[in-house]
Amino acid sequence: MPHIGAFTILVPSYDAGIAFYCGKLGFNLLQDLPQPGKRWVTIAPPGATETRIVLAEPTSERQQAALGNQTGGRIGFFLHTDNFARDHAAMRAAGVQFDEEPRHEPYGVVAVWRDPWGNGWDLIEPTAT
Repeated sequence: MPHIGAFTILVPSYDAGIAFYCGKLGFNLLQDLPQPGKRWVTIAPPGATETRIVLAEPTSERQQAALGNQTGGRIGFFLHTDNFARDHAAMRAAGVQFDEEPRHEPYGVVAVWRDPWGNGWDLIEPTAT
């Protein structure tokens, strides 16, 4: 398989997801297309060339219950950077909630952060391989 094309993150509304990921984090809004009863909204971090994030509103009680807990409490999303200090400072200045101070691991510099709905992410500058 050549790459993962997209994955979905549940958000309480399309506009709230766009406001956070694009407005606060600076992700690019790639598509916002109306469809019957929903929208097709895709975003990506600046510079991303392959993988997209699909923002989706919950349409059932089961999906609503998964909002903010899509991976059962585990860190489920990994935002790579080439400059941890720069991006960590920018995210904090934008009001992003970090669960910990940056730490050095064998695989890179990392800190856990959460979107406004509770989904856990790692901001990580990987160690050169």
